[in-house]
Amino acid sequence: MVVGAHVCGTEGDVSDDDGGGPGAGAGASATGDGLRRRRRRRRLGWAGAGVAVLTVGAVGAGWAVYAKLSGNITADEAAAAELARYEKDRPTALVRGAQNVLVIGSDTRSGEGNARYGRNDGTERSDTTILLHLAAGRDSATAVSLPRDLMVDVPGCRRSDGKRSEPVFAQFNYAYEVGGSACTIRTAEKLTGIRIDHHVVVDFQGFKKMVDALDGVEVCLREPVNDEDAELRLPAGRVTLDGEQALGYVRARKSLGDGSDTDRMDRQQRFLGALVNKVQSNDVLLNPVKLYPVLDAATSSLTTDPDLASLRGLYDLVRGLRDIPTGRVQFLTVPRESYAGDANRDQLVEPDAEELFTRLRTDKPVAVAAGTDGEASPRAREPGESGESGESGTGDSPAPTFSGNTAAEDVCE
Repeated sequence: MVVGAHVCGTEGDVSDDDGGGPGAGAGASATGDGLRRRRRRRRLGWAGAGVAVLTVGAVGAGWAVYAKLSGNITADEAAAAELARYEKDRPTALVRGAQNVLVIGSDTRSGEGNARYGRNDGTERSDTTILLHLAAGRDSATAVSLPRDLMVDVPGCRRSDGKRSEPVFAQFNYAYEVGGSACTIRTAEKLTGIRIDHHVVVDFQGFKKMVDALDGVEVCLREPVNDEDAELRLPAGRVTLDGEQALGYVRARKSLGDGSDTDRMDRQQRFLGALVNKVQSNDVLLNPVKLYPVLDAATSSLTTDPDLASLRGLYDLVRGLRDIPTGRVQFLTVPRESYAGDANRDQLVEPDAEELFTRLRTDKPVAVAAGTDGEASPRAREPGESGESGESGTGDSPAPTFSGNTAAEDVCE
């Protein structure tokens, strides 16, 4: 409305000049100059109006996009309320600026498109759980897989029907089945002693949509894949997986590797490394046409704690991550071995697991390398690298190395 008033006022001034302004009645040359000036003022007035309208339109479109993407995210208010009930029992964050995010892959069969992956019996389970630690200086990111078959103490949790379960020693993924994300967070905190600052839940369809929005993600296969259960047939070598293929690839157990959950987690970690590489590429981040569908797919697939349930919340969390070199984006599985009471279950390997949890709690460096069989081993300190106390030459033990990989690794090379 203000723009319209300004434009009308400009035109009115020109009309007044035409009707007898200071230049009226002057010579031909003066009359020509005045006419040119009046025409120029008209053009400037319309140009200004056009710029203003385009600016307002762009701002409006930008706000509409922001509102849509923010509105895509589901806020997990129930989990926030449940965690608030147990605030006094939760670990304390020890390092300001460091962040710990629990990423939960839900295998729910409810919702559009998810029923094809199994019978919908109303039960949701955590197919994958990853503890993502972001260093306070945002110079590294460490993603730790927590095996779903790991035997842990699951606390009493609020069920979906409002009743409460009894504490039990059970598989880790039972926590999500009985009490959703809040129960999974409390179980992870009890296991690790690490304060979970945020959580993100992604289901099958959300995962597929995000991969498709990226035009696929390239992986390297050492041998061909033919898995009827996963409906997956792939050649050996470099292959770009679409969303459906990627989901089958990270979930398959029978036909890939040795069929163990260990091998599956390793595959998931390598795929996530390839995903990080794709997202960090300039082809995505600097191309609005490609970036918008990625953001739309990503936000549509997320259920998060209320603090993350907006673009602003997500941006505040990840704005420093774009500068982390892919060699400092690390993936590993918590040190574990077969459970003594059941070879099909896992238990932690100590003291290696506690060493890992302690370093994450205190934001100390962790290194990963292939072929260390899941056990922590000393790592020679790099020249000039500080000791654990943050001072050089303290004589403290070097940062341990755990079995894992980084986003920079390429299994084809």
